[in-house]
Amino acid sequence: MNRRGFLRLSAGAALLAPRIAVRAATVEGGPKRLVVIFLRGAVDGLNVVIPHGERAYYDSRPTIAIGPPGSDQGALPLDNHFGLHPALAGLQPLWNDKKLAFVHAAGSPDGTHSHFDAQLFIENGTPGHSTTRDGWMNRLLAALPEPHGPTDAVTIGPTLPQILTGDQPVTNLSLGPEGARPMPIDQPEIGRAFDRLYSGKDPVSEAYRQGRAARAELVGGLAGEMRRADNGAPPPAGFPAEAARLAHLIGQDRHIRLVFLSLGGWDTHVKQGKAKGQLANRLQPLGDGLLALARGLGNAWDDTVIVVLSEFGRRVRENGNGGTDHGHGNVIWVLGGSIRGGRVYGDWPGLATAQLYQGRDLAVTTDYRVVLAAVLERHLHLDDSQLAQVFPNLPPARSNLREMLTA
Repeated sequence: MNRRGFLRLSAGAALLAPRIAVRAATVEGGPKRLVVIFLRGAVDGLNVVIPHGERAYYDSRPTIAIGPPGSDQGALPLDNHFGLHPALAGLQPLWNDKKLAFVHAAGSPDGTHSHFDAQLFIENGTPGHSTTRDGWMNRLLAALPEPHGPTDAVTIGPTLPQILTGDQPVTNLSLGPEGARPMPIDQPEIGRAFDRLYSGKDPVSEAYRQGRAARAELVGGLAGEMRRADNGAPPPAGFPAEAARLAHLIGQDRHIRLVFLSLGGWDTHVKQGKAKGQLANRLQPLGDGLLALARGLGNAWDDTVIVVLSEFGRRVRENGNGGTDHGHGNVIWVLGGSIRGGRVYGDWPGLATAQLYQGRDLAVTTDYRVVLAAVLERHLHLDDSQLAQVFPNLPPARSNLREMLTA
């Protein structure tokens, strides 16, 4: 049995959890972190960053359009053309501090409307090619320099996502109340028995020991934080509480370099709502959680970049059920201490019928890989050959996106 196979079986048996990571990035001046948050279900980017300066937006969405800034429950002003959904008011301090930016009309060049295919293409980093076996964040692990450690990459949740699938194992961790609960292997007798069983120098034994170290390092810190913050009460549900715990883990563990988590519930075909409603009810905890993550990171904020993206956007014209169907172009969120924010980046194509993709969707004028490559180049200091390793057939770089991050 190879090392990856052993890790999968062990995790499934709840004996060796979480999985391990063996790649890390160290850059002069301190550890650089990348956090990727995937909004599964295709969030409506046109109602997140609203093109209030365009009449076609309001003509296409008579019941769900967010009013312009200054109107009742209108958009929060970003610039003369764009505004922010009012449910994301919690993010205004980051925008005002120029630590939050958006890239509009961004996404995958592949035009599929299938959630499964589109999510796969975002995660494997090869749009249109479903046979790519690994994910781009796993390839990123392989491209980053040593030293290595067991907790360099962490995925939040019980299963290994495609984006981190590959030759480099990663750590799975739950940040909910169950994340710090004892497992059978935490019992001293069982732990000692497995320690003796896997005490050799073979790859399986090495994998076991690294997995044990990862669990001790991450879960031990999580349990301590939960005891201090909750004072014996169960933690509150939702992303803000999870984000606060994640911030604590990142702040206390300098080994963590890459983090991935996903949030569902963005497939708003019916009764999407305007300033209030189904979409707003999801955006508010997302925004509050991002602010909690930013504030909770403390000094680590300066060395952290957070990217929020989705598989595709929603159709420009609302449907007959007060919702939106699957579209194409979307908005990517980028925030962090090294971000030159307070600006909407990208090339806005417009919403007139002749400007739409296939006459119905926001066009993609910025490939999502180009946005991510700018982050990897400027923040994690990858060179052209390393970027090509992470994103094969990467489109040409966009100079204005390089301006989005300090070197």
